[in-house]
Amino acid sequence: MALVEINDHDAGVRELRLNDPTRRNAMSMALGAALRAAAAQCVQDDVRVVVVTGAGTAFCAGADLPELFGDPDQPLPRTRERLSAYYRAFLDVYELPVPTIAAVNGPAVGAGLNLALACDMRIAGHDATFGATFARIGLHPGGGCTWFLVQQIGYARAVHTLLRGQTLDASRAAADGLADGPYRDPLDHALTVAGEIAAAEPPLPAQIKATARLAASGASFADVLEAETAAQAASTRSDRLRAWVDRFR
Repeated sequence: MALVEINDHDAGVRELRLNDPTRRNAMSMALGAALRAAAAQCVQDDVRVVVVTGAGTAFCAGADLPELFGDPDQPLPRTRERLSAYYRAFLDVYELPVPTIAAVNGPAVGAGLNLALACDMRIAGHDATFGATFARIGLHPGGGCTWFLVQQIGYARAVHTLLRGQTLDASRAAADGLADGPYRDPLDHALTVAGEIAAAEPPLPAQIKATARLAASGASFADVLEAETAAQAASTRSDRLRAWVDRFR
């Protein structure tokens, strides 16, 4: 059984499905390695949009705690090294050059929250929850969770959520701007959105993602404007634009 199922859909949309439902897709080292391999394959295959979801009733129920934190006597430098390697599972998804969508079909807790946040968009089902529960179990958030949350919902709301170890239901996540929804079938909606994005001529979606990331990073208006201008100039060669221009001649 593949720990990450790869399903290809029309127009270059690829679905990555975490596939360890008996363990609620807990992010073990093995599952993380499979996700990294699947992300690398997306780059190699020139996929246009990636949708990430979970098999069964959970998106991802968090880290495999005994595997990751089961040795309290491990030297701290070794612990930090292991954590950095573990984070690559969702950071490789974050670094994909194409748009990414998390179809959150159930709980996304801890490392699972990080994976959802690593995607450009989150589409929540009615049973989706977003659990920033690190503090509740005596653990500092990791894997970029604080950065992701501050980016998505602002400093005050992020700190409130993290310090209290809160879990947000789908409606609250949507109200906070963390996700879109809730939808009865989040994967179906995510695939519809992915198809709309993938219909654009490449590399337009990837360029829009890169420019938006630059804007979100705190880059100056001048730097973002320069990046937009360069990308827009390149896009003037697209067949779709030429067809629109011709309609007004």
